[in-house]
Amino acid sequence: MYAEGVFDLGEMIMLLPLCPPGEKDAKIMEVKEKIKSCYLPAFEKVLKSHGQEYLVGNRLSRADVHLVELLYYVEEVDPSLLASFPLLKVALKSRVSNLPTVKKFLQPGSQRKPPLDEKSLEKAMKIFRIK
Repeated sequence: MYAEGVFDLGEMIMLLPLCPPGEKDAKIMEVKEKIKSCYLPAFEKVLKSHGQEYLVGNRLSRADVHLVELLYYVEEVDPSLLASFPLLKVALKSRVSNLPTVKKFLQPGSQRKPPLDEKSLEKAMKIFRIK
């Protein structure tokens, strides 16, 4: 269930660069509102309700890793969106980001891809012959 919520929000964020220019600002505002009012409050509530370090009990799970990845995407949309969610931003994100393998992955020059920009989108559209 947690992974599905992460996937739903992640898909909304990843599709933002594909929005037509005239619709992009409205779509960003819609996604930001859903982040603040629906998704992040739900994940914060889970962490608060059981008092554990991770979403599912006290062990790192796939859902935690995906959620932390999503929190990085959320920060790329608007860094202030995480301000009201200390258990997500400070506790979970910091805890998972400081795991040795994750920390290494997040370093500059790693395999982590930067946010999609216009140039990368243009290149992908040419490769897939999308007009």
